[in-house]
Amino acid sequence: MRPHHSFLMLIAGVACGLALLPRTAAAQTVPPELGQGWLPEFTLTSRQLLQLAEAMPAEKYGWRPGSGVRSVAEVYMHLALGNFFLLQQAGVPTPESAKLPAETSVTAKADVIHWLKRSLDAVRKGYEGADRQKKVQLFGKETISEGVFLRILLHDNEHMGQSIAYARMNGVVPPWSKAP
Repeated sequence: MRPHHSFLMLIAGVACGLALLPRTAAAQTVPPELGQGWLPEFTLTSRQLLQLAEAMPAEKYGWRPGSGVRSVAEVYMHLALGNFFLLQQAGVPTPESAKLPAETSVTAKADVIHWLKRSLDAVRKGYEGADRQKKVQLFGKETISEGVFLRILLHDNEHMGQSIAYARMNGVVPPWSKAP
């Protein structure tokens, strides 16, 4: 191939790629919370977790990808209980902290979603009212409360990824990623 043909093919490829960009960008909606700080990001994560939990059929809440791995219900309960535990570590006591169920004891979809929602609401309220510069202990290390809230957001997103994989393995498309 002659050198100028390669260059022309490159230009044509770039032009085709650019022509596709507007359609691709228009098909995806960027959440308004994206990149707007901790609380907006947590709001987005909470909304998506609850949408995904609602989208999963009730009969799949006992499903697990293999033995020794958390079920759908156990993943969401792990998140809820983790939120309450980490709130305590951030110095934010909650009424629920005194009477939390075992991770494996709540299995019905409505009950699991109830606990998940309560924990997400508690985190939001805790964040809004916390002294986020207060020195606290997290797993034996000194940090500030704000660092614990960051851990909550990261933990919730880590298990949202797991929940997305569980949903897709069961034929459930995350509601926010469906085509408009």
